[in-house]
Amino acid sequence: MSDRRKFMKQSVLGSAALLAGTRSFARSASLPEQTTGKPIVISTWDFGKAANAAAWEILKTGGRALDAVEKGVMVPEADPENQSVGLGGRPDRDGHVTLDACIMDENAKCGAVAGLEQIVHAISVARKVMEKTPHVMLVGDGALQFAMEQGFKKENLLTEKSKEEWHEWLKKSQYHPVRNIENRGRPGDSGNHDTIGMVALDAKGNMSGACTTSGMAYKLHGRVGDSPIIGAGLYVDNEIGAATSTGVGEEVIRIVGSHLVVELMRQGLNPEQACRQAVERIVKKNPEGAKEFQVGFLALKRNGEYGAFALQKGFSYAVRSGDTEKIVDAPSYYP
Repeated sequence: MSDRRKFMKQSVLGSAALLAGTRSFARSASLPEQTTGKPIVISTWDFGKAANAAAWEILKTGGRALDAVEKGVMVPEADPENQSVGLGGRPDRDGHVTLDACIMDENAKCGAVAGLEQIVHAISVARKVMEKTPHVMLVGDGALQFAMEQGFKKENLLTEKSKEEWHEWLKKSQYHPVRNIENRGRPGDSGNHDTIGMVALDAKGNMSGACTTSGMAYKLHGRVGDSPIIGAGLYVDNEIGAATSTGVGEEVIRIVGSHLVVELMRQGLNPEQACRQAVERIVKKNPEGAKEFQVGFLALKRNGEYGAFALQKGFSYAVRSGDTEKIVDAPSYYP
């Protein structure tokens, strides 16, 4: 009996030591990654270059990443020639320009709006939701009411150009999303599903992200994609990194794409590898349909390493740092 007690005591002590070792390893594995101390901002598509320039004005003087990403994406929001974001965005099939946006900071604080009408800078309303309310997301009329209470002014977002294209589309009312047409859509195309997603790392080693869009052109009224959904269109984890997405939002939502990319980076993958695995998961879930639409992921690690991967060829992203300003063509699953 004494031998049995001795064996049980040794087993318990051994298990405790093993568990303590496992916990110790888990803690060390989740320690924040060393940062470079050098700010950087990246964003989706070629029009991200101008957005990055605005963000860089804040980052280069030691400003906060949160302020940088807000200011950055406000550039395409206010550009009437960009028909996938903000003012001048293509309407839904009923003629309403509805905006979706979200923002997230280094402390996991976040705010979002969806189905917002008549306000140019949806990203700034999203930030107010984060800072002034106990909520994460406001939608539709409630989002508009809140924006008005915060001092935002109503403005007609449907420009003559987008209105004329919508009237042209109504002649056939065919809904066939077109890949990679970015802000260069043609009358009658129902694609233009491209978003401005931006993530940044500031000089203090803190990260933030922003995502804003007018959504798919000629969508059903009330449709919301991935862009305002934390974890889908955008996710920031200050210990690991940040990710954002562009393309057909429904496919990104199904895999909670941006959160997935960050978690894959937590497991040790570099940004491009993490983005690629997220794309491959979409293909696995929809192998035939994946040939017909576009999804792209863009990621930044806390050490300043960045990368992207897309389903189809044609996805590009913009990079800005102290010694770099460039447009990069992302690798893709399909050539």
